[in-house]
Amino acid sequence: MLLYSVIPWVIGLIAFLARVIPGPRTIDDAFITFRYAQNLLAGNGIVYNVGEAVLGTTTPLYMLVMAGFGLFTGGSQAPFPTLSMLVNAFADGLTCWLIFKFAERLGYRRAGLAAALVWAIAPWSVTFAIGGMETSLLVLLGMATFYLYSIDKPVAAGLCGSLSLLTRPDALIFLLPLGIERLRRAFGPKKINPQPLPINYKELLVFGIPTLAWILYSTVIYGSPIPHSILAKVAAYRLPLEAALIRLVQHFATPFLGQLTFGNWWIGFGLMFFPVLYGLGALKIIREKVSIWPALIYPWFYLAVYAIANPLIFRWYLTPPLPLYFIGIFLGGERLATDLKSKFPAIFLATSAFALTLNGWTLLPDHGPDHPAPKMAYIKLELLYEQAAQEIREQIEPGQVLAAADIGALGYYTRATILDTLGLISPQVDGYYPLPESAYAINYAIPSNLISDFQPDFLVILEAYGRKTLLEDHNFSESYDLRKKISTDMYGSDGMLIFRRR
Repeated sequence: MLLYSVIPWVIGLIAFLARVIPGPRTIDDAFITFRYAQNLLAGNGIVYNVGEAVLGTTTPLYMLVMAGFGLFTGGSQAPFPTLSMLVNAFADGLTCWLIFKFAERLGYRRAGLAAALVWAIAPWSVTFAIGGMETSLLVLLGMATFYLYSIDKPVAAGLCGSLSLLTRPDALIFLLPLGIERLRRAFGPKKINPQPLPINYKELLVFGIPTLAWILYSTVIYGSPIPHSILAKVAAYRLPLEAALIRLVQHFATPFLGQLTFGNWWIGFGLMFFPVLYGLGALKIIREKVSIWPALIYPWFYLAVYAIANPLIFRWYLTPPLPLYFIGIFLGGERLATDLKSKFPAIFLATSAFALTLNGWTLLPDHGPDHPAPKMAYIKLELLYEQAAQEIREQIEPGQVLAAADIGALGYYTRATILDTLGLISPQVDGYYPLPESAYAINYAIPSNLISDFQPDFLVILEAYGRKTLLEDHNFSESYDLRKKISTDMYGSDGMLIFRRR
């Protein structure tokens, strides 16, 4: 039908506009990727600090994409926040089309349209697209991998899978089950494999060459293909063992942000309702098309992996499994409609999900650009760091070092040499962690002896980062002057503090 040919592209356009209208609201971590792209374009190599070969980005492909577009829009002076927003808006528009095509492949067009429409405006999607993160590219490549595999295009799927792994290493969470299914299709006995699909050498090449090339390059240049930022976070952050599990369970219970409308009791309702609905849809599909199981298990495998690893869950970690989670939920709605011989359950579910999701937006944000934007697109901290960067840029001299625990906006706007007190791009601080429990007011606590040993020329912290360490250290107060205090109560802090070494 013409309707199903046109509407997915209209939804893609809605997704594009839903990202362009808010404008860039860049997240601190995105600025780290931008600075790598800046240095590459400036001829300094893929580094954060000039002359320091440290792999502090987990998204080499996205960094190269930014550098590629930056090459034609100002070089190292390119407007990376705007470039990333446009790239991400285009990627999310394509993802909407792929969501529909994947569901259509399963035989459920209406579920695909509902999932695509909600994804187009979902704050979990829009926030990190306008935030400059690589999430949109990862989701696009992941959906492309699943869709291409579902239509028996393993070579194209292999290429998308390889690129997704270069976008973020946690793409392995969906690539491993898909690899197992690929082996089953190629070598499984006929009784469980009625439609064998032999492995083509081209498939191995398109997956292996980009992946191995980056592994070789990063091993030679940095000493390891594993981003140092991953190792630093493991050492520096202190969390209860159940922290990630609780956060993920809450997230899966509120895929359409119903708690914003109905309050926290909705989390308990959603914890029962949405997984059951997903299960109804997923089990029906797996019985009909067994080769689809890696896609339908992905959201739950993702939850399990992160819950066991128990990292500090940054908000953008919660986005990648959502498109397939949406599809599964709406498939469950379609199954209920079929069983009840009424379209009402599916229509009511789709309409309610869209309305609840739209309630996650605000017409007039209280900070940043005054355009409609998701409520969770919160960048007050980044704006404070931009203000601090403007203060420091007028004082810092070439060769001087700026230390901070949040390095993105500060590094991007000052272009100064950065000492990362968490160690994401500064492996020399690794030995200072972990700290004793008594040192933490919140995560990001900064060891006093780290500052006394490295003696950076400037230090920028939220008060809570140094409350139980630096600010109680007599040697620190003897060595550093407080040059400015920017008013804020972020994370319970008594201001953002700018220090300069005497």
